[in-house]
Amino acid sequence: MTTQINHPDYYNANGYEAIEYIEAFNLNFNLGNVVKYVTRAGKKDADAVPDLQKAKWYIDRELNRRSNQNAPEDYLIPLSTQEITE
Repeated sequence: MTTQINHPDYYNANGYEAIEYIEAFNLNFNLGNVVKYVTRAGKKDADAVPDLQKAKWYIDRELNRRSNQNAPEDYLIPLSTQEITE
């Protein structure tokens, strides 16, 4: 049964769900969100740009995290100052 909570259409393509891909590749939170937002770009809403901006925000955050492995947690801020909203 497809609902907005379980198996929404905008996370499905040809029988595959974004979460299945994320789990199969054991992606961390940031990279999982990249897959999620890229997968649903243009499907949840006609305008794909906000979801692509969110994906970019998470990519920037992951790059920042990997570049600053030994930095204190409060130092790991996103490279973009644009606030992310769901």
